[in-house]
Amino acid sequence: MNHLLAADETVYLGLGSNLADPAGNIQQALAALQQLPASHSLADSGLFLSKPMGPQDQPDYINAVVQFETRLRPLALLGALQQIEHTMGRVRERHWGPRLIDLDILLFGERIIEEQDLQVPQTGISEREFVLYPLARLNPELVIPGHGKLSALLAQCPENGLQFVGDIV
Repeated sequence: MNHLLAADETVYLGLGSNLADPAGNIQQALAALQQLPASHSLADSGLFLSKPMGPQDQPDYINAVVQFETRLRPLALLGALQQIEHTMGRVRERHWGPRLIDLDILLFGERIIEEQDLQVPQTGISEREFVLYPLARLNPELVIPGHGKLSALLAQCPENGLQFVGDIV
């Protein structure tokens, strides 16, 4: 099967970490993303500090969103992201638990994808401050397929203690 699309698609990925060196983990994942085949023009939101979405008995997260162009098909991109997570040492112990690195496909062009292993836009995207606010730093005019304008979603989404903590170096 061909793993490439005929033309570039704009993709947004969510990155998160709350173990070891979270900012360093995000930087390491960003460096790995820059090596993806058939992908280019990486831009990032900078780093945000957020409360855990799941169990509260874990450290706060460092999150970021990256935007880039790719010709990888969605499931090929998902496989590449899971390989980066594996290479970096991610272990899946509990749902919404602490993690060394988490890489999620948030948006893939204007597509709505509902596969067993991949839902795009990402499930729950419209309520996740640690996704919406970083997305707005990259593209405040963004329209999220099936959800509407990012600006309208932000108006309904409390910041919940989210803090911008700086650029990714």
